This record gives sequence, structure tokens and C-alpha cells, in this order.
Amino acid sequence: MKTISSDKCYGGTQGVYVSRSEACDCDMTFAVFVPPQAAEGNLPVLWYLSGLTCTHANVMDKGEYRRLAAELGLVIVCPDTSPRGDHVPDEADNWQFGKGAGFYVDATQPPYAANYGMCSYIAEELPKLIAAEFPVDMDRQGIFGHSMGGHGAITIALKNPDRFRSCSAFAPISHPSVSGWSKPAFRKYLGADEKTWRAYDACSLIEDGYRFPELFVDQGTADSFLEDGLRPAELKAACEAAEINLTLRMQEGYGHSYFFISTFMEDHLRWHAQRLG
Repeated sequence: MKTISSDKCYGGTQGVYVSRSEACDCDMTFAVFVPPQAAEGNLPVLWYLSGLTCTHANVMDKGEYRRLAAELGLVIVCPDTSPRGDHVPDEADNWQFGKGAGFYVDATQPPYAANYGMCSYIAEELPKLIAAEFPVDMDRQGIFGHSMGGHGAITIALKNPDRFRSCSAFAPISHPSVSGWSKPAFRKYLGADEKTWRAYDACSLIEDGYRFPELFVDQGTADSFLEDGLRPAELKAACEAAEINLTLRMQEGYGHSYFFISTFMEDHLRWHAQRLG
């Protein structure tokens, strides 16, 4: 692991780091905020997964999480959204696929399978590095994210309920197998057999018996992607059928951007902190 930058903030440290990823066969950059309470011992860790076109830097620069994370004693980890590098296959003119759009899946189709192992990177590889290098209590983990990252957070939590104590999302892509902006990406990453897509679809996972105790979702009513891309009503229906406790807050007049995310970031941090002890 190499340190790219390290800055004191609210008594803690905001760092940016890079390490070699076997799952993605490239160097991967990530950000970690460590609050001042780390001087006294290991702390709960909260993973934030970003959305389409983003890197680790979007939430770090615009998410407004550090002040309250320092108060609450939460380590915040912000990974990248896809593999990077000149050798990584991409569609440069397609913002919904390729670099910046890994969709938190493990691709099975060539040429993408060699690099797009984002599910394994987030769920397995990066946690081992974080546990080894940072003052974290891996028995107290939460996960949240935005849009594509909200999809990633919920699907990873559903498949790892023994690992995560809490899961929330801002405007998640709730049913990517049928959403207009994710179906083409799933087909390229995972192949034509749509049954294999269910492993990365929150609504499908819930239908297939995967469970998480409770979910907390904020969604803006003025989000231009609401009906086709995000489909919160379908997540609500799936949770109701499975008796999963979902708190879905429709926030009047809010869109899809970091103006929306930063407005409700503190609510999510406090919600996670209560469950992470």
C-alpha cells in the first residue's frame, strides 16, 4: 500500500492510498478517513460505494461526512468504482459502462472478466487490506452508497448479513436487471443468461431468499432517474413481501446529485453509528 496524500481534518486524518488489486488486475485507489478516537483503539468502519462516473474522490470532496464521522468515531472507507489503467477494457463514450461503471459485479465475460472483479474487491480483497493497515474493528462494519453504489451496498449486505451490521443507500438502483441504464452493462459483464444477473440485483436476491434485518433508503422525488433507473417502489414491494424492515424516505424536490447526498449524509451516519455501537 502506498500513501498518495494524508491531511489532518477535524482532528483525524483523511488519506488517499493505492494498492495492487488481484481481483481487478490493476492498481486501485481508495480514500480512508480515520477519526481522532483511533488513538484509543479500533473503531467501527463504514464503507461508502460511489455511483456511475465517480472515483473515490467524489464523496471525499462533496459528501460532507468528516465532521460528524469525527464526532461519532467512525472510520469511513471510500473505494473506487471500477478498475483503472490503459490495459483495462472500456467504452470511452459510454458513461454507463466500463471505467467508472463497474456495477460492483464480478464480470464473467471476456474481455471484462480479467479486470472487473469489483464484487470480490469490495467484499473480500480490500477489507483484508483495511483490517491489516487501519485501526478498525471488523466486527462492527456498515455499508452504504449512492445510485450504482447503493445497488452495490444493498446486494453485498444481502449476501453478507453476518459481516455487516447496517446498510443504507441514497437513490439506489434497486432492480438493475430490468433498469434501462444497467441492463446493457449486465449483459456485457455477465452474459446473456439473465438468471446469472440475479446475484447482483437487490430485488431478485430478496425474492431468492436473501435477507438483511433492516434497510434505510433516501430517494429524491425530483430525481430524473427515478422511474426507469432507480425503481424504489420495486424495492419496497420486495422488502414488504419478505418482511424486511425498509425505511424509504421520499425527499420532496431533491435530485440525484451530491446536493441531495450531502443534505442527508448526517442522518445516515447517525443511523449507522447507532447500529455499530
